[in-house]
Amino acid sequence: MSTIRDILNKLKWSSPGGLSDCEIEILHRGAPNDRKVIKGINIKDIAPRAIVYQEGADEEYVVIPYHRVRAIRKGSDALWQKKGRPGKAVKSDLV
Repeated sequence: MSTIRDILNKLKWSSPGGLSDCEIEILHRGAPNDRKVIKGINIKDIAPRAIVYQEGADEEYVVIPYHRVRAIRKGSDALWQKKGRPGKAVKSDLV
């Protein structure tokens, strides 16, 4: 099974357009439905334990640990999605 980091690196280095048309849905407390979508174009680093992204040029870098990732989409395709009930998550590798 591929890790989230493996999937993101594969998209970055092997996919036409790289991460530019990719979206990562994360757990973000306080946002509507506790979810936020990060655009792949804003990802600055795919670190060993987290994604580093920056919303705008004047914004600070934000570190998002991989355990907060809920889904990875490229266009209309769901490449990866965290499944299962709370406390018993089962990761599904769709790539």
